[in-house]
Amino acid sequence: MMAAVIAMSGGSCSENGRGEAASDSGDFVMLADMVPDAILEIRYYSTYNFVGARIDGYEEPTAMLTRQAASALKAVSDDVKQLGFRLKIYDAYRPQKGVDHFVRWAADIPDTLMKKYFYPDLDKSVLFEQEYIYEKSGHSRGSTVDLTLFDMDTEKELDMGGTFDWFGPESHPDFCGNPETGEYTGNNSKSPTGRKITAKQFANRMILRRAMMAHGFKPLDTEWWHFTLKDEPYPDTYFTFPIKSTKK
Repeated sequence: MMAAVIAMSGGSCSENGRGEAASDSGDFVMLADMVPDAILEIRYYSTYNFVGARIDGYEEPTAMLTRQAASALKAVSDDVKQLGFRLKIYDAYRPQKGVDHFVRWAADIPDTLMKKYFYPDLDKSVLFEQEYIYEKSGHSRGSTVDLTLFDMDTEKELDMGGTFDWFGPESHPDFCGNPETGEYTGNNSKSPTGRKITAKQFANRMILRRAMMAHGFKPLDTEWWHFTLKDEPYPDTYFTFPIKSTKK
């Protein structure tokens, strides 16, 4: 998800990088305008996240992406609707201020308020060392999104066998299976405490993965929910403007 980004092998976004900072939001769109069927559950605007507080830069419970990424996500939404699902968005564009908040939190070792919910198997002191936290995040480039699927029949999130932003190998797309072939193996040897996901839970992760990749998004090997547009328009730019409605 660390040091501006969190790499999640149970985290919240991992990809670090260097590049210029920019404050211009002109090429960004409100995700709700481009993908009206998407459900927004912006975790970093709430207190239910691995920090346990609203994250700096999240001024409204909304989501923004570059126009190109939002257009591609609209195509994903149209596809999964035919399968009976809607997209649920946890995070999209993340201002650098938010990444900086993660870094400060990770350095504050005694603050383990949300440990039992998001990183029970880890000592907080290893978050930098094990690359769960970075000083730059791909989210700040504006074409990365964290999401899951919502089942319109059950009116619940699809069971992915683990929560968004779980820090651990259980969040890896290859946990208990081969994401390249879609085969479930049940191999949970990477889990430090013997956790496991079922064949159905693995298959559900693959539904999301296939839908995203079919429309130009590339997955992350440590987080089943994290995808970045392959042809992102700002591969070297990390934006700083806060998240709020552009109509205000």
